[in-house]
Amino acid sequence: MESIKAPILISIFALVIAACGADVGDTGESQTTSTTDSVSTSAVSEEGSLPEGPSALEDRFNPEFPEPLVDPEEIVSGGPPPDGIPPIDEPKFVTVSAADEWLDDREPVFVVDINGDVRAYPIQILIWHEIVNDTVGGVPVAVTYCPLCNSALTFERTIQGVETTFGTSGSLYFANLVMYDRATESLWNQLDGRAVVGVLTGEQLELIASTMVAWADFKDAWPDAQVLDKNRTGAQRDYGTNPYTGLDNPDGQPFLFRGEVDSRAKAMQRVVAMEDGDDAVAWTLDALQANGDTPTVTTGEFAGAPVVIFWKPGQGSALETSAVEEGREVGTVGVFSPTVDDQTLTFAPDGDDFVDQETNSTWNILGRAVDGPLSGETLRPITHVRTFWFSWSTFRPETELIDG
Repeated sequence: MESIKAPILISIFALVIAACGADVGDTGESQTTSTTDSVSTSAVSEEGSLPEGPSALEDRFNPEFPEPLVDPEEIVSGGPPPDGIPPIDEPKFVTVSAADEWLDDREPVFVVDINGDVRAYPIQILIWHEIVNDTVGGVPVAVTYCPLCNSALTFERTIQGVETTFGTSGSLYFANLVMYDRATESLWNQLDGRAVVGVLTGEQLELIASTMVAWADFKDAWPDAQVLDKNRTGAQRDYGTNPYTGLDNPDGQPFLFRGEVDSRAKAMQRVVAMEDGDDAVAWTLDALQANGDTPTVTTGEFAGAPVVIFWKPGQGSALETSAVEEGREVGTVGVFSPTVDDQTLTFAPDGDDFVDQETNSTWNILGRAVDGPLSGETLRPITHVRTFWFSWSTFRPETELIDG
C-alpha cells in the first residue's frame, strides 16, 4: 500500500519477528504480591457441549460450515501464525504500587470491574498479546485489544453455557483482529464479538462494560486494585515500546485495510462509539476535546435516553511513538447516564473534575461523586468503544456521526 509509511512497515515486520519468537516461563524476579485465579488452558470445560465439526482456523472455506456472516475471502493474513501473537492464558497481577514503578502517569490502561473485582490491563502489554483469558469477579472473560483498530473490548468467554478460551488467529477482517475459540476453532470478529465463520457462526459474545483511563486516574481511584504483571506474561516482549510506530496519525491511512473509508471523517480519526440494536452513534475525539487543554462535558441522546460524556487531558496515545509513554495527548473519556435516583443531572467542568448544577456535587472522570451531597454515588457507565473511524464505520456504516 503506497499510503503506508516505511516506519510502520518496519515496525510491523519487527512485530512479526517478535511475535513468532520463543515464549518463556515466569522470570521469577517479579516484585509481585498478588495473583489471579488460574485460567484453565484446556479448550473447554467438562460441563455442557458445543457443536462439533471442522476447524475454521485450518480451513475457513469448508462447505460443512453454516453460511458465513462475512466473505471468507476478505479474511486475510496479518503475518503471524495462529497464536504467533500469544494470548495470556494464565495472567498474573501485581499491586498498584508495584506497577507504578514501570507505568507512566499518562499511559493508557484498560479497566475491567466485575462484582467489585477491579483490574487494570496496561496497553503496553496488550499491544503485544491482544487477548488475556482471565476470570474477574468470578466471571470468565476475554480482555481483547486490536492495535490496528485501537479497539479494546471485554467479553464473557462462555458460549452456550460452555467456558472456553480465545486465541489470535493471525488473520484480520478489514484490519480488525480475528479471534478463534479453542473449543471449536470458529472465527470471531473482535470489534463486534460475533462468530462469523465456523460451526458457531452467528453466536454473539456478551460484551462487558470496560473503559480506558490514564494510569494516574486509575491508581488514584483504585489504589488497592490489581494490575496485569509485565514480568510474568509467559512470553518475553519489549514492553513499554510500540511496534506500530506511526500508526496513530490522524491524517494517515489504515494498515492492511482493504475496504472503502466512510468519507464523513478521516480514516484514522479517533471516535467514541456505542451501539444498541439498530442504533449506533459515534462522536469524534475532536468534537469531545474542544480546545484540548481543559476538561469538557458533552451531552446527547442514545437509544432514547440522555447520555453525558466527560473528557479530560492526561492520557497519551499508545500507538504514535516508539515509546508508549511519549504519545501525543488524546485524553480520557467517560460515558455515562446522567440520571441518579430518577433525577437527570446537568454537568459542567470544574478544574480537573466535573460538577452537577442540581446538587453541586463533584464527580471525577470515572463517574464517581467525590464531594458534595451525592458523594459516594456512581453514574451508570454506558458501554462504548474508542477506536478509529475507518474501523467503526466499516462494521456499523449506518452510524450517526457527531463531529465538531
